[in-house]
Amino acid sequence: MTRKQRSTPASLATVAAAAGVSIATVSRIVNGETRRASAETIARVRKAIAVVGYQPNHAGRTLRRRESRLVAMLAPNLENPVMAAIAASTEAALRAAGYVMILCDTHDRPDLQDEYLNAMRSQVVRGYIMVASVPSPVLKDFVADGAPIVFVNRRPPSGRGAFVGIDNIKAGADAADMLWSAGLRRCGVLTPAQGSSVTRDRLKGFCDRLRALGTEDVYKAEATGRSHLEIGYEAVQRLTARDGWPEGLMCVSDQIAYGAYRFARESDVVIPERCMLVGIDGNPLNRWIAPWLRSIEIMYEEFGQPIVELLDQVWRGGGNAERIMPHSVA
Repeated sequence: MTRKQRSTPASLATVAAAAGVSIATVSRIVNGETRRASAETIARVRKAIAVVGYQPNHAGRTLRRRESRLVAMLAPNLENPVMAAIAASTEAALRAAGYVMILCDTHDRPDLQDEYLNAMRSQVVRGYIMVASVPSPVLKDFVADGAPIVFVNRRPPSGRGAFVGIDNIKAGADAADMLWSAGLRRCGVLTPAQGSSVTRDRLKGFCDRLRALGTEDVYKAEATGRSHLEIGYEAVQRLTARDGWPEGLMCVSDQIAYGAYRFARESDVVIPERCMLVGIDGNPLNRWIAPWLRSIEIMYEEFGQPIVELLDQVWRGGGNAERIMPHSVA
């Protein structure tokens, strides 16, 4: 019987009958498990597949074996250049490895993060990349169940799991050294009131280093909000109203520095000529829109390949590995 004569789709049973082997043998060969079959049997089965026009049901096989080529990335606030750079580099690395990335914006909301996790589970996603994740009930269940996850930027909320990011304490300390080496002693820092592990570590590294160098007081101002732009605007307003403008000002992200600078421009506050503003991120746009900002540079566009390599390691059983990426003083 030829392919043109057949009116219904060919099945494994059809192939087995044509090749003179069992359905189980055909199933194993179709799924790439050829070690138990002779070269002659494999050739007969493949010839029968061609003759009867059998088309493997990849969707059904994916559901049965819980495998797919889909990888989900969940990240907050994709308008942030940091998140966009990580997402772009990871998508390119996954595509080169033969995977398709699904990108979800959680907006830093635990409920939305859980909604996306549940949705991705129903899509039989093979792995998860959690960029700057927040603690949430479903994420906790995923970790407990051993789901293949790589955490990026923020460390796993549970303290366990694969991680790709920088040494944020060291980055904060390097920012302090920048101000100190410039001869600036009256220094302040702007940070979110409800920060993440990233901003808390940067703050700790900065303050601890200045105290170790001999600074008695570090002027700190906080503000609430999801947007670092708004946090920078409000925090520097509080700082300058209370303590005046410091000689050196460290912002735990470049976007907080943008907000602080905008406040100074809109309120006609004069930033002292001697003052140095330091951020952490190294946004490539800084040389175009913020030449007044010195920044600790993080190569987020190079995160993709290590993330994919670590995800592959997780799939092979190495669930608690980490990759600390370098940063530099711009």
